[in-house]
Amino acid sequence: MKALVKTELGFGNLEVQDREEPKAGKDQVKIEVKYAGICGSDIHTYEGHYKVAAPVTLGHEFAGEIVELGEGVTEFSIGDRVTSETTFYICGECEYCKSGDYNLCNHRKGLGTQQDGGFTKYLIARKESVHKLPENVDYQSASMTEPLACTHHAVSKTEINEGDIVVVIGPGPIGLLTAQVAKSRGATVIITGLTNDRIRLDKAKELGIDYTVNTQEEDIKELVNSLTDGYGADVVFECSGAVPAAKQGLDLLRKKGQYGQVGLFANAEVPFDLEKIIQKEIRVVGSRSQKPADWEPSLALMNEGKVNAKALVTHEFDITKWDEAYQAIKSGEAIKVLLTPVQ
Repeated sequence: MKALVKTELGFGNLEVQDREEPKAGKDQVKIEVKYAGICGSDIHTYEGHYKVAAPVTLGHEFAGEIVELGEGVTEFSIGDRVTSETTFYICGECEYCKSGDYNLCNHRKGLGTQQDGGFTKYLIARKESVHKLPENVDYQSASMTEPLACTHHAVSKTEINEGDIVVVIGPGPIGLLTAQVAKSRGATVIITGLTNDRIRLDKAKELGIDYTVNTQEEDIKELVNSLTDGYGADVVFECSGAVPAAKQGLDLLRKKGQYGQVGLFANAEVPFDLEKIIQKEIRVVGSRSQKPADWEPSLALMNEGKVNAKALVTHEFDITKWDEAYQAIKSGEAIKVLLTPVQ
């Protein structure tokens, strides 16, 4: 079978290779991939900013159909429509594993990073990580369960009350999903971007986000103050991974506000205004990936129509068209790109 493989570390080194079709082992299932999403971390990996266990097939956002059951698998049937958490292996013994915080296990191995992932025809997942798709969730939407689970994880780390003013900085896929999850909690949501984010800000309007702001043309602080009698936003989620955005986020918050860091900075050093955190008694929380408890609620949000993940898909390519997919993302033309397998 064909697979899109990161052959070695450094910029590039991504090749379509012939790989042996895998077989499901004990407590594993074999999934025929229908769609796999390109994540920002896949871009960072391609550009050499992230280390993976090369050679490895990339792709950790995917959905498909179970085609083989390993020994001991009774929870699923051939033909089940599923998605899977990225966790392929955990130690099971550390305090994080015991509390279900698999994303913090030091020995964790993930699909698409340390274990072959979804940019191929078939992959192997451990049965504990697999989730059946609800009736109203199609394969395209389901392939974005992982990024949605990441945003559910981030939002769940803050307290959002009905009518709170929430600012989401960065209108990429993660920002657009975060905004929808925050809105599902009853918040009034503002999402910000730059001039070259016009397509993404237009998508936010289409999704029903309350306010979209191009910060190169409008004064975001003025808007926030007008909506809060000058107090400032209740919650800010920084989803862009841009250093200036972190500084801006702290400035927009009210005293006793909450700041959630969701975007990744790709090894950049981030100067942070601790004085502002102290003087305003801001609560700062980081959010790393997702954990098992985030998956079923994320699938439910899509099933109930509270989050429209499919609307973010702007481009589809097969795995041999990586260069075209990469250019669509880097140019800002694409919001979410899905890859499909080839024989």
